[in-house]
Amino acid sequence: MRVHVVDGTYELYRNRYGAPSAQTADGREVGAVRGLLRTLWSLLRGPEVTHVAAAFDTVIESFRNDLFAGYKTGEGIEPELWAQFPLAERATRALGITTWSMIDFETDDALATAAARFAADDRVAQVVLCTPDKDMAQCVIGDRVVMLDRRKQAVLDEAAVIAKFGVPPASIPDWLALVGDDADGIPGVPGWGALTSARMLSAVHHLEAIPRETATWPAGIRGAARLADSLFERFDDALLYRRLATLRTDVPLPESLAELEWRGVDEGALRTLCDEIEMPDSFVRTAVER
Repeated sequence: MRVHVVDGTYELYRNRYGAPSAQTADGREVGAVRGLLRTLWSLLRGPEVTHVAAAFDTVIESFRNDLFAGYKTGEGIEPELWAQFPLAERATRALGITTWSMIDFETDDALATAAARFAADDRVAQVVLCTPDKDMAQCVIGDRVVMLDRRKQAVLDEAAVIAKFGVPPASIPDWLALVGDDADGIPGVPGWGALTSARMLSAVHHLEAIPRETATWPAGIRGAARLADSLFERFDDALLYRRLATLRTDVPLPESLAELEWRGVDEGALRTLCDEIEMPDSFVRTAVER
């Protein structure tokens, strides 16, 4: 069997900016939730989708905000989008999808925990992480744990991660620490771009193994003296950035593998939600009749 784990926060954002806007009669924006229902229903129709869960950032801030003041917050999220977060969680539950609401942790931590847990189960042939988020590349294991960009229908296994980022999955947090991640508010180390960081980490794998003597650095790195000064003047910061980029695999997700099995929609909850967001009744009929 395969376990599909969906980044619900990403899916809601994707539908906010990729699906048509729609308002209810009382003026509420619900286009992203309508799009979310449709796109997740298309996932559930897949013949290999038997066990599925979704996670959401119910609260944008997490324990990482206590570690670093510059880490991402909910500031700047459009009110029309933020108001649809509770509806989105209701939508996945109404579709019969196990739903994890993240408060102290982040959505990515829930996906990382699920990947680690279910990949260790002999009954699971593959864990499919439905997200294009580069943070999640650290969770990829061979072709047993893969990433799926549902918009592009592109799968990243371990070989594809190395081809894309230049480093293996285990080095992704170190790579992000050097390069930075604007989406998460991680500034990175000045001067260390994606290619330079990949060239270094493909050879030494982790920050602590970067030699202080540039004479022993991998060939082809330009401005080595400047880069060394930049890194080792901020080495404690780089270690903190790596900690921020490292996903947790100890989120207390209560559901067992058996409880992730999809058994159909919750008809009552789905009808109530669809009435509220004025979703066409044809969608409900199709979902119920499957």
